[in-house]
Amino acid sequence: MWIRLYLLIFIFSFFLSFFLTILFKKIAYLANIFDYPSPRKIHKKPIPLLGGAAIFLSFSITILLGIIAVKFNFVPEFLKIHIPGIKKVSSKIYAILAGGLLVVGFGLFDDIFGLKPYQKLALQIISSILIFSAGIRITLLIPNFLFSFIITICWLIFMMNSFNLLDNMDGLSAGIAFICGLILFIFSFKMGQFFISTILVVFLGSVAGFLKHNFPPATIFMGECGSSFIGFSLGVIAILLTFYKYDAQKSFLPIFTPLIVFSVPFFDTLSVIWIRKRKKLPIFKADKNHLSHRLVNLGMTNKQSVIFIYFLTLCTGMGALLLSDLNIFGGILVFIQTIIILLIVAILESTGRKNDAVNCKS
Repeated sequence: MWIRLYLLIFIFSFFLSFFLTILFKKIAYLANIFDYPSPRKIHKKPIPLLGGAAIFLSFSITILLGIIAVKFNFVPEFLKIHIPGIKKVSSKIYAILAGGLLVVGFGLFDDIFGLKPYQKLALQIISSILIFSAGIRITLLIPNFLFSFIITICWLIFMMNSFNLLDNMDGLSAGIAFICGLILFIFSFKMGQFFISTILVVFLGSVAGFLKHNFPPATIFMGECGSSFIGFSLGVIAILLTFYKYDAQKSFLPIFTPLIVFSVPFFDTLSVIWIRKRKKLPIFKADKNHLSHRLVNLGMTNKQSVIFIYFLTLCTGMGALLLSDLNIFGGILVFIQTIIILLIVAILESTGRKNDAVNCKS
């Protein structure tokens, strides 16, 4: 029964997002809201923004319709036993939607008018504090308020910026968000976390409906509002799934699931920061030092680079599905395997850069 319900929810949110994306594409043309070409970007013509607004609205409308259905008892019979539990966590759902609205709001402002890095950071902190205040917190089994506050805020900010940095090629950020969300969905369903699984299905449908328009060659971009929102959403869902209230069944390893699932976005973020600092470039200034660009420099096309990173994310992320069934030794092997896979990619990139340097000299 759960599978049928999830399928219906996915289809609804997918088509809602698909048609909302078309609507916001028209709005972007009418309002002249475009992402224009520049030396730091790969597209050659102006592309409409506002795709992120479609993702957010699809996600929010689907969630709110679900809340209304629960309120008026308009749900399948097998779900009625869960109504008290759903009502109990409704305040957290509203906090997620309110935080998402704030993230999308300042993202839209940045897309249209532009924000300075410190202004964006301040707004990210505010939206993260809103989530923390709702009781959605990381503890890592350490009962300390200050520690929980700092790590929760840093986690959400890092997630927002990671997916923002990842949004550098058609279909990349949305596609990676879908894959990470799918892995988290399988994990949550396996662990019996049906409430979180439902939120993830809504998220997956909303992202997939937009991705249909964003996959190379993209006809619309999600913009700052979209990349920040998907990073924010996945960050919050990861807290709810593995950090918020973890009831250990076999080991504490599932707590570290997000580190495996998001290893590729984290690898891209940290490697870009390292390259920019090594070249003495501003950390927040856009460039072509991302993993996708580095793969293109190896000889891949843009689409091949995106698909390669899709498979890389699947390859590393699937290991997280085993963490709930492994002992400490098995968990360490999964972490080592993930690191080795990323090191192989790093070595290939390094070799490609050296060959380019040699060819340029010759």
